[in-house]
Amino acid sequence: MSLNRNIMTFTEFQNRLSGYPVFSLQDVRKVFSNFSYRQIDRFAKKGYLKKIKHGFYCFGAQNLDKNFLFYVANKIYSPSYVSMEIALKYYGLIPEEIFQITSVGTKKTANFETSIGNFSYKSVKPSLYFGYRLTEFGKQKILLADPEKALLDYLYINSNLKTCDDFLGMRINSDEFKLQINLEKLQKYLAVFSNKQLSKRTNTFLTTMRNDNT
Repeated sequence: MSLNRNIMTFTEFQNRLSGYPVFSLQDVRKVFSNFSYRQIDRFAKKGYLKKIKHGFYCFGAQNLDKNFLFYVANKIYSPSYVSMEIALKYYGLIPEEIFQITSVGTKKTANFETSIGNFSYKSVKPSLYFGYRLTEFGKQKILLADPEKALLDYLYINSNLKTCDDFLGMRINSDEFKLQINLEKLQKYLAVFSNKQLSKRTNTFLTTMRNDNT
C-alpha cells in the first residue's frame, strides 16, 4: 500500500503503524513500500502526528508518561539505556523530580531538546555498556539501568563528587538504598570499570550511606 494514494487516510496509517509507539521514516517504509514524506508532513501539521526530532514521530494522542519517554530515549539515539538521575528517581532513590531523560550509550555525547522533552546521552566505552534490564512497555521493551549501574554511571560521569558532603548532597534515600541496592552486585559491577578513582569514591559514598541516619 502506498501513502501516495489520495485515498490514504490517517486512520489507515494509524492502524498499520499501531505497533510502533515511536516510529522513524525507516519504520514507515517497512509498512508502506512507497510513501510520500509530504503525507507525513500533512498529518503532522494537522496534529495527528508529533515530530520528536528529525526522522522520528509519535501519534499526536500519545500519552507522554514516563515509560513512553524512556522508550523514546532508547529509540531516537541507540544503542542506549536510561540511567543516572532519572533511573535513580525511578527506583525511589532520590526525591527530586527530574525533567531530563539521561541515558548512557556508546555513541558520542549528545543532547536533544524536543517537542516532548529533553534527552541527554552520556558516552561510555563499549566495555561499560552493561548493567541494564529489559522492562515491558506494551509489546515493546525499555532498556533501563539496574539501580546499581545507574548509581555507578552517575558517579563515573560526575567525577567531581568525592567527599562525604558531596555524596550527602545527592540526597539518596537511605531506606530505599538498603532496599534497592544489592551491594554484592554493586561491587561486581564496580570491578568491571577497573577504575581506581571510581572505586575509591564509591567506597567513600558507601561509608557516607552507612553513617547517614537521616
